[in-house]
Amino acid sequence: MLAAIITILVFFTVIFLHEFGHFTAAKLSDVKVNEFSIGMGPKIFSKSYGETSYSLRALPIGGFVAMEGEEENSDDLRAFNNVSPIKQMIVIVAGALMNMLLAILAFTLFFAIVGTPSTTIGEVLDNSPAYYAGLKAKDKILEINKTPVKSWEDIIENISKADSSTINLKIERDKEILNIESETEDTNGRKTIGINYQPMKNAGNVLKAGLKETKNTSLMILKFLKELVTFKQDVSELMGPVGVAREIGKASQLGIIGVLYIIGAISANLGIFNMLPIPALDGGRFLMILAEAISGKKIPEKIAIGINAFGFVLLFGLMIYVTIFNDIFRMGN
Repeated sequence: MLAAIITILVFFTVIFLHEFGHFTAAKLSDVKVNEFSIGMGPKIFSKSYGETSYSLRALPIGGFVAMEGEEENSDDLRAFNNVSPIKQMIVIVAGALMNMLLAILAFTLFFAIVGTPSTTIGEVLDNSPAYYAGLKAKDKILEINKTPVKSWEDIIENISKADSSTINLKIERDKEILNIESETEDTNGRKTIGINYQPMKNAGNVLKAGLKETKNTSLMILKFLKELVTFKQDVSELMGPVGVAREIGKASQLGIIGVLYIIGAISANLGIFNMLPIPALDGGRFLMILAEAISGKKIPEKIAIGINAFGFVLLFGLMIYVTIFNDIFRMGN
């Protein structure tokens, strides 16, 4: 039951902030917003304040901000089709931008709790090569095989790529510089010595780690999409709403750190995916606005509606396919 509640809250948070980005940019651009909706399908709740209707709908698979003149041209001076292309593009990208900001925030909070890696040893495993070499907790590693190290990743890499089974470490212990020789051991095909890092939790490192994790997640998503369109990845690797809900449920078992990490990952995914140059997605709409701005000519309304309708059908069909054959099928196996 708790996992279901967390899943709904995660979906709500990610979708709400995406649509809130569009909504805020539209209001700041003086574009008339007819409806702000979380969810799709039949209305569960609706309340009007001023010119805008705020709705909650039955299917938690998305949301929308319905602006005057967005789908069909309107004579209203505050219609989306009558504001400048710059304002239109800002409104379009605001949703994805909000998702990326949420990803940064979620990952930053994650590292604020678990800490960030450092070059200082936090634990020496019993009966490990480091244990027998005399390494201790709070030793700060300065060099490995005469190569300076500035991060935990550097330490892992330099130990792993060592030419021999023995490495030389320069460390700082109680303001004293020591040189220690340690054997290595094989752990899952990689050389290790049996140490863990001491986590750091200062604000600068935490924010830097949040930004880096957002960047790495985004690059991983883009790499996957590239491999998907070049047929190096299979459609079976995609997940629909059911699969995402299952992953949120798994993450929730780890507590707040699991929830924060999955929020960051989902939000980054949504931000990247929505800006793909596909009709019916924000990226497709952005591309159409940009083409109109460059050419100085409006795309005929019927053609624009047709392109968006085609994109919507394509995406909805893909979502149904992925949900049935990837998400639900996997649940039965």
